[in-house]
Amino acid sequence: MLPDDRRRFQRLSFSKPILAVARGNSALILDLGITGGLLEHYGTVVPGECFSLSFRWMGNSIEFECEVAHSEVVRQPGGDGMSAVSHTGVRFLKPIGDSEEQLRNLIATFVGRVLAAQRANAAGTPGETVVLENLGHARRVRTTGFISHRLKDGQWWRIPTRSAIQPVDGFTVAAYEDEDEVYTLCAAYERADDEGRRLIRLVAELSVLSAQK
Repeated sequence: MLPDDRRRFQRLSFSKPILAVARGNSALILDLGITGGLLEHYGTVVPGECFSLSFRWMGNSIEFECEVAHSEVVRQPGGDGMSAVSHTGVRFLKPIGDSEEQLRNLIATFVGRVLAAQRANAAGTPGETVVLENLGHARRVRTTGFISHRLKDGQWWRIPTRSAIQPVDGFTVAAYEDEDEVYTLCAAYERADDEGRRLIRLVAELSVLSAQK
């Protein structure tokens, strides 16, 4: 029997947080995924509260309307000597302009950098970063559903599925993805450590999200 599916969306954690503006004030983005992120900010918020989150990447503005999923005070008072510092998880409700596309590019780029660093210590495939950036862009209208690629006992299993859930022993992408690109992604998955594999699943979610539109 294959392991249970991973139902939580993957997140990209930053060693250097991204400076952002939330609720009209400065904030730090501690981690980020395709559906939301974790922020550090002054003041307190409550679940269900909505506000705008914006930041810049590669000279482009990224902005989402967000809803608070959870929040906790981590320091009180904070560096300003008055306000509490909170860690707040937010869900993305609506992208502004091309922010969703910019977010996908950001995630693919960061994951590519992590895998490139791992590749520096092993014989890798130079095209992996290009594959990460292209995943989700080769949509074919008449192809629907997903393919779950699962590594079991050293062999890959290719399983057609209607479930968008990412498995713990591989990754799931849209059925329309190019076979050569998926082959390259499988090779990268085999070489990657646990963190690298988690990040590959994060990029695979970009493909899944594109197919669900």
